[in-house]
Amino acid sequence: MHIMHVALGGCLRPPPVRYGITQDTGGHIAYLLGAAHAQVASSPGTRVTLVTRAFDDPALGPDHALERQEITARLTIRRLRTDDTRYLTKAALSAALPALSRAFRILVEHERPDVIHAHFADAAELALDAARDHGIPVLYTPHSLALDARGASARAGTDAARRIERERQAIRRAEAIIVSSDDERRHQVDAYGERASARTHVARPGIELATTRHTGRARALVDPWLDDPGRPCLLAIARPVAKKNLPTLVDAYAGDAWLREHANLIVLAGQHDAIRAERDEQADQLDAIERRIAEHGLAGSVALPPAHDRGHVAELYRLSACRGGVFVNPARHEPFGLTLVEAARFGLPVVATRHGGPVDILGTIGHGRLVDPDSAHALASACRSLLERPAEYAHARDAALRNRARYSWRAWAATVDGIMDRALRARAAQTRPAGTQCRARSAVSVPRPSHFLAFDIDDTLTGSRAAARRFAQWFHARPASLPVAVATGRELPEAMAVLARWRLPRPDTWITSVGAEIWRTDGAGELRRCPDHARYLSEDWNREAILGALHATTPRYQHECTQRGFKISLFGTSEDADRVRRHLAGQGLRVRVVSSHGRFIDILPVTGGKAAAIAFEAARHGVSMSHCVAAGNSGNDEDMLTHCGQAILVGNALPEISSIADRHGLYRARAAYADGVLEGLTAHGLIAPSAPRSRRAAALS
Repeated sequence: MHIMHVALGGCLRPPPVRYGITQDTGGHIAYLLGAAHAQVASSPGTRVTLVTRAFDDPALGPDHALERQEITARLTIRRLRTDDTRYLTKAALSAALPALSRAFRILVEHERPDVIHAHFADAAELALDAARDHGIPVLYTPHSLALDARGASARAGTDAARRIERERQAIRRAEAIIVSSDDERRHQVDAYGERASARTHVARPGIELATTRHTGRARALVDPWLDDPGRPCLLAIARPVAKKNLPTLVDAYAGDAWLREHANLIVLAGQHDAIRAERDEQADQLDAIERRIAEHGLAGSVALPPAHDRGHVAELYRLSACRGGVFVNPARHEPFGLTLVEAARFGLPVVATRHGGPVDILGTIGHGRLVDPDSAHALASACRSLLERPAEYAHARDAALRNRARYSWRAWAATVDGIMDRALRARAAQTRPAGTQCRARSAVSVPRPSHFLAFDIDDTLTGSRAAARRFAQWFHARPASLPVAVATGRELPEAMAVLARWRLPRPDTWITSVGAEIWRTDGAGELRRCPDHARYLSEDWNREAILGALHATTPRYQHECTQRGFKISLFGTSEDADRVRRHLAGQGLRVRVVSSHGRFIDILPVTGGKAAAIAFEAARHGVSMSHCVAAGNSGNDEDMLTHCGQAILVGNALPEISSIADRHGLYRARAAYADGVLEGLTAHGLIAPSAPRSRRAAALS
């Protein structure tokens, strides 16, 4: 497998990289190197080429003029050379794209990679054009997008319009979009159109930063700036650009008397000499930071080192943790938040923006607080709370140390490997001779399905890796006349991500959001939401009236990302669900209220729910509900387990659903997870009883 990554901006070179030497030499360079090393390590048959732009600028080092550099035996940097040898910022690359595209076409013709992974839309433009002639699948990682579904980062102007259109084309044409967080998928990629959501996958990156037990170089870097260096510190590491919001952090520190008395502030903001030479946005931000330090009289309590390397960064995390400090990310919007994961490696609690990837990171690791980055008071209060309260600080520190391994490049590589494999198989199917496809279709007569199967995902198909493998074996060997759906409370992208993580096969139909949406693959291989089902649900659904009526119940809404057009999601117990049901009925509103896991409530159209969606989809196959088979384990599976003619309750089912265990047609499996599903299919006569456990694949037709 030959994987080619393309990223045109910044100063990509073999480690050590001088991060911050230009405004575009930041997190995406660390991402590229981490991803490439992980992919090479994942298989001895994999080689990776990192493609970037060649330029000749003595101030930035001689490496960038070299057309080829070898990092390891199977990891190489290739640089595209054009007549323009100047260093260009990412914003200035547009004019160079035609020449770069010609150079890239020649490289692809010579190298013939199996997959191209483009980073940012300018690289995607090159990749998609070059790959078109060779049938090479293209993956796209945006890193940062101009549009945001919440309007938080939308831009205006001709240049922005061009960038947005380039991003839109990349999202539309790429085989798959790979992002780092659910927030990036929901609020950024989704702003470019609903169809993108089905091809967007969350692959959590790891970190390249090496751990260290030393702090000597860090102390030499920052202590000379500080009158009392032993105090806890607020540490910030970011490029000095406006969106990183560093001046507001200085204001927050200066405006809080307790912080000024008990803590220091350390700001690592790029390589100052290189920044000053450019006189761009970064220089303006540095000026603003220095001006605020002077205006607030913070000399002796703020360190602003003019230069640093990666060794300094690792030691500063360690030093800050040793001194009982806090890492702060005050960005107005952060697509991911790599520094928060780096801080976790050293057990350093964090205070971070509530806009973007940090929501996912802190939700996963749990090592700090999210705040409104535009409020200096909120920033200061959150930092002070962690420093003032030993128990809260210890809880955040322990969470960091306990959960820091949740982000790893090995896991990222495994996820992306599955995405690449599906993309390659899809391309192979598309390029198969048309006559062959037609003969295959005409030669094989697919009989009318005897049954329609629908399975919950979480703790039904997932939960045991070994059981998931056995289910996948059965799935791939089952008769073509046996359609399979998943029926889940998750949104489509989340459901896709879970199946990918567990290496479970994709179903024929996706029933998502507790039956509020049905998705199928169209003739072009794109997943599309069923419009007929949406129209069916809309006939007796008044979302605004329901939201208005709910106000009187003091609802606790789940995260905005869980709210769908035909689903309103709350937190609450089964008793809370009963109260909501009675209240809405009293207001004359006909709805279905579903309670699950003792803490979730979903409000759906009265014609909604998993069972109704299964009935809708089974009817398309000419299958009645009496011949539908459902498998599940929790309260939001109850209606499909009750209404399908045959049902399977897996051995690990929750007590909340035990009341239906004796219903006619329901089989209570002894085995848990996917093994319980296979046991139930055997009991219902859909798998031959004589099949060995490891090859439960001889399904009866």
